[in-house]
Amino acid sequence: MNMAALYDSIGPAGCVLVVVGCVGVYIALRTLFYMLFVWRHFRKDFLEVQSQGESCLRHLDSANPLIVIVREIVSTHASHSDDIRAEVSYLFNRNFESVSKSLCWLKLISVISPLLGLLGTVLGMVGVFQTISQNAAPDAAMLAAGIWEALITTVMGLCVAIPILMFYYFLLLKFKSFHIEAVEHSYRALELCQGPEARAARERRKMRHE
Repeated sequence: MNMAALYDSIGPAGCVLVVVGCVGVYIALRTLFYMLFVWRHFRKDFLEVQSQGESCLRHLDSANPLIVIVREIVSTHASHSDDIRAEVSYLFNRNFESVSKSLCWLKLISVISPLLGLLGTVLGMVGVFQTISQNAAPDAAMLAAGIWEALITTVMGLCVAIPILMFYYFLLLKFKSFHIEAVEHSYRALELCQGPEARAARERRKMRHE
């Protein structure tokens, strides 16, 4: 089937849905593989460094965003803030900005896909009524073409929206677990780098602020 025949079969809305679906699958898979890569290297590198002590935590040269967050917490932010969770949230949003944008795009695609399918349905039915108005005895094949376009775009819209929405929530849950891990490992790193006296002082300051 050539491009002209495909366009005649699914209409403009269907062609847009094909492009949107391909973009959505690409974004979802790219984000998934990126997050798996980040997590695998974080576990490997961070566990090795934890066993080597404070100095390695402070000077670990890694571009892994989770390690960058822990390193910055240990190096700078912990010294001027008692609210480590707020500092981690700020660093998390800054270092995972690309993942946040990808999730926004996936959410947008899952929302507009059914609307594009509905648009294709309306355009197909408009074509059917135009055929009826222009022909006193319209051919059944001509009517079927318009009805086909109306139905296929609805199906295509749902077939794009459902898996993309599932991908979105799966990645969102994984993204939230990354944030939890960043907070937990930041506290662990601080416990490693600070002695019991420093931790007790930080707890006393926190109690005074409360």
